[in-house]
Amino acid sequence: MAATAAARSLGKLKQQNVALFVCDLQERFRPVITGFPAVVDTARRMIRGATVLGLPVITTEQYPKALGNTVQELKDVLPPDSPVVAKTLFSMLTPDVKELLKQKPAVSQVLLCGIETHVCVLQTTLDLIESGYEVHILVDGVSSQRVHDRAIGLHRATQSGAFLVSSEMALFQLMEDAKADRFKEISKLVQEPRMDSLGMPGLTASL
Repeated sequence: MAATAAARSLGKLKQQNVALFVCDLQERFRPVITGFPAVVDTARRMIRGATVLGLPVITTEQYPKALGNTVQELKDVLPPDSPVVAKTLFSMLTPDVKELLKQKPAVSQVLLCGIETHVCVLQTTLDLIESGYEVHILVDGVSSQRVHDRAIGLHRATQSGAFLVSSEMALFQLMEDAKADRFKEISKLVQEPRMDSLGMPGLTASL
């Protein structure tokens, strides 16, 4: 279900409308992506948060025969019924993923993390927006090999209407109220020690 124009202009996340997309965080990329540990840390936190809140989680792997599978840190927390889709398209919006979204008609907003910002994350963003979905890119959960590619990828995505959010911002926006169900669990998750991506070389590029 596509978000309305008014909702897109505000970018207010609503639990019942959100899915989490995890893009191509595979073992082969570990040594070459700037700030990879921080990106994985954010993705892991968001998967755990999505599980607490009952949000759908869709993970992709880019050509896993050559590039390996999703990193173990994420495999350890992915829900058992969470699909992991192999792909060769750069975009996550493959025919298989489109079919998964059809089975979730309430989903109109996508939280997106993964790599690389200027390739697969950007092309996923453009395809989702073109299909009527609202996209929120987790800035502490995306990166590229090169700093300037990450920066221009985020800038290009916002030109087409994507929203930039942090993982903490997104989780608290999904909560809305300190009296909300599961708030204590989300609050504890947010308070856990984490890697600060903005303090790491390569992730300080202006947005």
